[in-house]
Amino acid sequence: MIPSATAFEAKTRWSEGLVQGATGIPSGRLRGRRALVTGASRGIGRAIALCLAEAGADVAINYRSSEENAELLARRIDDLGVRTWTYPADVSDGEQTRAMQRQISRYFGRVDVLVNNAGINIDRFFSKMDGASWEKVMDVNLNGVYNCTTAFLDDVLHSPHGRIINITSIVGQMGNIGQVNYAASKAGVIGMTKALARELARSNVTVNAVAPGFIETDMVAGMPKEVRDKVIAQIPLKRLGRPEEVAKAVEFLASDDASYITGHVLSINGGLYI
Repeated sequence: MIPSATAFEAKTRWSEGLVQGATGIPSGRLRGRRALVTGASRGIGRAIALCLAEAGADVAINYRSSEENAELLARRIDDLGVRTWTYPADVSDGEQTRAMQRQISRYFGRVDVLVNNAGINIDRFFSKMDGASWEKVMDVNLNGVYNCTTAFLDDVLHSPHGRIINITSIVGQMGNIGQVNYAASKAGVIGMTKALARELARSNVTVNAVAPGFIETDMVAGMPKEVRDKVIAQIPLKRLGRPEEVAKAVEFLASDDASYITGHVLSINGGLYI
């Protein structure tokens, strides 16, 4: 059943995964676990949500404004026979994030796997960067990770398979012209990942990060062709990455196969930064 929107504090969508024509619950390595992916309506986040569902996990889909894309993804996950749920929330807003946690706990259950993927970029040379551009990127990319992690910390601590997986960026590792704010936010995520991994290890919760390089997403598609060609020329594997390749890394870190890995930054960049 799908409860009506009036039953929620905000517009949400929920399904038991028992839809007409469902193929049955997958027997993958994440079967029986619940995951939340932030910023999951498109790009890398969408690929992660779909990959986790294909591995058997129930997946909650967070998005900020792309409701139609979130619904399309939810229907795709429905067809796999697992549960899915959508919730619109701006992760830079602590109250919205806490409200999301309350609703997920009530209608979806405790989260075992938290994937902090939501992020934005506002690119310009530092000499022309205003305070608003700096603060907005930091609020979403770094403070958003803090907001979601604090909101769902009890969930992962009570899970026998607690996982926190943060999506950072190659830019947070090597820097990039015109992206000082983005680089600072993503480098902050790396530092947070390593420190939190040390704190939560005693509770058997792993905390890791995935650092994509240049991936075929809307962000990269917006590059001028000459810039795109120059980027590809610098990549040893001579191509852009695919969102599905990042998603598979997240699936691995969410699984028991990665139970002895924590505080690690897994780079998916074709050899651009080694």
